[in-house]
Amino acid sequence: MDSDEEAYILLLLSDGNLPTGSFVASSGLESYVTHGFFTIPPNLTEKGNDKLEHIVDFIRDTMSTYARSALPFVSDAHIIVEEAMKSHGTPSSKDRTEQALRTLLALDALYESMTLNHIARRASTAQGVALLSLHSKGFSVPRIYPATQQKIPVDDKGGASKIASILADKLKLLIRREETPGHLPICWGFLTAALGLSLDRSQFLHLFLCARGALSAAVRMNICGPYAAQQLLLHAIRPIVVAEASRCAKCRTGVSYSSSDMGEVSFDEGVMTKEGPAITWPLGEILAARHDLQHSRVFNS
Repeated sequence: MDSDEEAYILLLLSDGNLPTGSFVASSGLESYVTHGFFTIPPNLTEKGNDKLEHIVDFIRDTMSTYARSALPFVSDAHIIVEEAMKSHGTPSSKDRTEQALRTLLALDALYESMTLNHIARRASTAQGVALLSLHSKGFSVPRIYPATQQKIPVDDKGGASKIASILADKLKLLIRREETPGHLPICWGFLTAALGLSLDRSQFLHLFLCARGALSAAVRMNICGPYAAQQLLLHAIRPIVVAEASRCAKCRTGVSYSSSDMGEVSFDEGVMTKEGPAITWPLGEILAARHDLQHSRVFNS
């Protein structure tokens, strides 16, 4: 994919109007505020009373734990789908597609087991399923577009896209049957690979959207205004996103997605221990788990 096409895909995926359900989640911010972590102690200085500093602190902690826990799944799902799409036109294409599906299901099950509270699981699955629907409904060729005008690149991308569509249909069917949850990081890795976005762009954009979602929640909760949110996103949040994307870029789950391995899905325990997903902010998990205990709520999670 050339730089102009990739830039256009980035613009589409960063559109805040995408029907992905992101506006129903606050990433734990609502519970964080309700439990008094935005309360200003009287002994703090005027500078310490600024709510914007509390927002930045929350996003810094949230991004640290989310990058380490979710980005390995984004990366592995992206690589799995990318490898499957590369096999189009080969005799083993069907087998590679089935192997990719089994590995994605194993990743989904692992993320389900590592997500410690039902609130986070609920938000993740809602947004994940929305991404799969977006792939088939939002990024498919419209009926009014003449077949003669459809652009098929010289590398026969049409065949690779067909494999991605087959995977998406099978995943959605399994989710409807409640045989797999369909979590956000796995579905995001799938979607960006299917659209031809590079792995590093996929990782960075995923973290950016996570941070932007938390700031959007802060605006809806009237903690800060839209102009202040944009200031933070440009000046204070950008270094956090860059740092976390760099720190966790090579983190993996340890799943075996080798194209030569056509057997059962396996996980490398050594990789999982050293470079695998981990929760780095236990307090955030506790607060997120208490979201439904609030007397009134703006967000679903």
